[in-house]
Amino acid sequence: MMTDPIADMLTRIRNAIQIERPFVDVPYSNVKKGIAETLEREGYIWDFHVVEIEDAPQNILRVNLKYGPNGERVIQHIKRLSKPGGRVYCKIEDLVDVLDGLGINILSTSKGILSNREARKEHVGGELICEVW
Repeated sequence: MMTDPIADMLTRIRNAIQIERPFVDVPYSNVKKGIAETLEREGYIWDFHVVEIEDAPQNILRVNLKYGPNGERVIQHIKRLSKPGGRVYCKIEDLVDVLDGLGINILSTSKGILSNREARKEHVGGELICEVW
């Protein structure tokens, strides 16, 4: 049994980037899909899609990773902030830029899973899921 499926997703992405894989497969959930949508909107991955497996109890979320023209990594750092044992929440006033705007925080808000830039536009706070740069 997995205690933190979001941390597992982020670790799979981190490991796949280290060995320069073109994609990574993670077990599907709506939260993971929301994280992948946010990473795609912010330009950190190419795209993602759901792979349906007939006999498996759970579908797969395939995330196509993005690299620069010379093979440089677009995602340099991806870290889980809020954990099951210690949740981290942030008000709209407390949202700060990551690396002076070069990175993002991903939040779970009442309006869905958003980056810190999108959360400021929507004027909502929420649970900090992870930081990416």
